[in-house]
Amino acid sequence: MENYNIFFEGFISLLEDPRMILMWLISGLLLYLGISKKKEPLLLIPISMGILFANLPLGELIKINEDSGHSGILRTFQDFGMKNDIFPLLIFLGVGASTDFSPMLSNPKTILLGAAAQAGVFFAILGSLLLGLTSFFDFGLLEASSIGIIGGADGPTTIFIATRMKEIGESLPGISVKDIVGATAVAAYSYMALVPIIQPPIIKLLTTSKERKIKMNYVSKPVSDRTKILFPIISILVVSVLVPSASPLIGMLMLGNLIKVSGVVTRLADVAENSLMNIVIIILGLAVGSTMPGNVFLRFETLGIFIIGLFSFITATASGVLLAKLMNIFIKEKINPMIGAAGVSAVPMAARVVQDMGQKEDPDNYLLMHAMGPNIAGVIGTATVAGVLIALVPSILG
Repeated sequence: MENYNIFFEGFISLLEDPRMILMWLISGLLLYLGISKKKEPLLLIPISMGILFANLPLGELIKINEDSGHSGILRTFQDFGMKNDIFPLLIFLGVGASTDFSPMLSNPKTILLGAAAQAGVFFAILGSLLLGLTSFFDFGLLEASSIGIIGGADGPTTIFIATRMKEIGESLPGISVKDIVGATAVAAYSYMALVPIIQPPIIKLLTTSKERKIKMNYVSKPVSDRTKILFPIISILVVSVLVPSASPLIGMLMLGNLIKVSGVVTRLADVAENSLMNIVIIILGLAVGSTMPGNVFLRFETLGIFIIGLFSFITATASGVLLAKLMNIFIKEKINPMIGAAGVSAVPMAARVVQDMGQKEDPDNYLLMHAMGPNIAGVIGTATVAGVLIALVPSILG
């Protein structure tokens, strides 16, 4: 009879936990967005399949076998790459190698727009703490700090800080911390993929047609090779002195960029930008998705994380646009306020949204390179804010 029941173990598992079926539907929705709607398929396809794998009967791909020492492959990905920060840091290496910092360096005032977008992080932290006062959500400062970073639409940084906050909570006596690494990571990557859907209505609400048609002149002085090489080196030194906790993320980002701009290691630049980046994206996407079995994902806390994360992302977008409008009052050469929306860390998705919206208003208006300035600044800003939070939170709680 026991041998006969082996063939029904999958059905029995579904009956015991029907939440798996709902997670299949969520996985299917993300697959639809990635494949049919082409909304950042590089992110959504591996994440959605990770969610599906985590919710298969008996959880063979995410199981932990303490007796044999062998775990499911996705559990191995989680332990190896996420808990040890390896995947987020390698992603930052690839981002640095694939990103041109020239738009930001040639127009330094766009750095302010990237900084303005960080307002969403702090609004979300406050919102998380307020929700934590209710009986439905048990969010403290550790969880609020992890949730707040979602506003930057930066998946690797979200994983980095959520993992660190969990470690901080476990190391402090008398402090309890929820494991929300998976929920925050899925939320951050989901909003990265949904940038083309979320941002346009916000931008249109806060700008006029006349403002969206503003053309920006390209800077006549190109950025010298010396500046391009010195910037990542100086950035590493400055950040490591001012915000040591941010040095892993900023260091890998700048290393990737230095490999690119040095011009003497083209093979390394190609590997970091393409092969390595693609491999890590696949494994990281599966690992992120696999942290969301139904019994973890389908909770009030997860719903709260997605709601606050969305609020944080909207606030970050609005802050960048509004600062650009404010700057136009005082500067002679006007900024198209739409580029302020690119201050979130979703590179280059947010910049492409600005470019597409500018083209719809005026086919001769090219904003992509201008939008890349605040976009790059947003990446640096979000990583720096994460470092500040990692440094401050233990001292506050301690």
